[in-house]
Amino acid sequence: MVDCTVFTYTNKDFISDVCSGQQTRSRFDFMLRTGWTEKRNAGLFRYHLDDLETRILPGPCGYIAQLNILRGIERRKPQEILSVRQDFDTRQFSFNKINPKELLFELQKETESSCDARCHQNASKRKCKVIINVSPLEFGHCLLVPEPERCHPQILTPLAVQMGIETVLLSADPGFRVGFNSLGGFASVNHLHLHGYYLNHQLRIETSPAEPILPEKHLYCLLDFPGGFLFYAQGSNLDLVVNAVCSLTDIMVDRNIAHNLFITRGCPPRRERDPSSSRNGVRVIVWPRVSSFGAKEESAFNVALCELAGHLPFKNKEDYETATEDGVQDIIRKYLLPQEEFSELQKHVVKCL
Repeated sequence: MVDCTVFTYTNKDFISDVCSGQQTRSRFDFMLRTGWTEKRNAGLFRYHLDDLETRILPGPCGYIAQLNILRGIERRKPQEILSVRQDFDTRQFSFNKINPKELLFELQKETESSCDARCHQNASKRKCKVIINVSPLEFGHCLLVPEPERCHPQILTPLAVQMGIETVLLSADPGFRVGFNSLGGFASVNHLHLHGYYLNHQLRIETSPAEPILPEKHLYCLLDFPGGFLFYAQGSNLDLVVNAVCSLTDIMVDRNIAHNLFITRGCPPRRERDPSSSRNGVRVIVWPRVSSFGAKEESAFNVALCELAGHLPFKNKEDYETATEDGVQDIIRKYLLPQEEFSELQKHVVKCL
């Protein structure tokens, strides 16, 4: 990786109050949107992404369907993956081998003035590269690559989860989301990275009802389809949520269970859904799933982080035009853990946490 512009920030840069439809931009939004647009205009993407044809599927889930044929054709061929715990392979493609022009900037969190010298020294190593995704899903689609030179495999670390949550907090746009696909969960590159992008639509999971599992760990269970684990971060509990999320994903890695994660602005978890509730906190949803090792891809869409969240990038026009909520759920259901396995995993998670 080459040197690039460094975006430094502190907790004071987090945006605590966002509003749907609000046109304000934070420093982070300005840097990401401007840089991404410049890269697009320079022809660095595999295809030109215009405004995507979009429709909201009828039904209570409100799935956001988009027609993105070129991504299905042009996206990087996935590496051969045999295990959620697969080691990093220097012979394979990694984000240390990209065209340097694909770099947008580097994220670095500044320490507070009260920290001691050791804190400053540790923080100086905790950096995250932000690069364009050359096969974009939507406007601003980028990859967050924590400590790329350390060649982490595609297994979540506390720094990765922290950077994912904090970039959502750095954006004044409630449409900026971050996600992660594990190995076996349709990750195509075994080099630690998260996806970030803008989607100008609210998703049901941001207000979906949930019931507590371990409220002291800010852990809940989503009651809407598709069911998953929900963490909620707001204010001073960020470190606790980061550690709890990593404890959960470590359990799934140890059990070789593939998973997807989605980070978005959301309302506090309640047993009853309230679409009008403010979305000033951050929801982190984790879905354990059936592994896709060697699986044949679906013709309509792959089931990964954004599809589980309710955003469906379709690969072809026929499936896009004929899609129904029931049909979408039939596809997604094939990739979810059976209820008995999910319940057993939940009991184990409660015991471990």
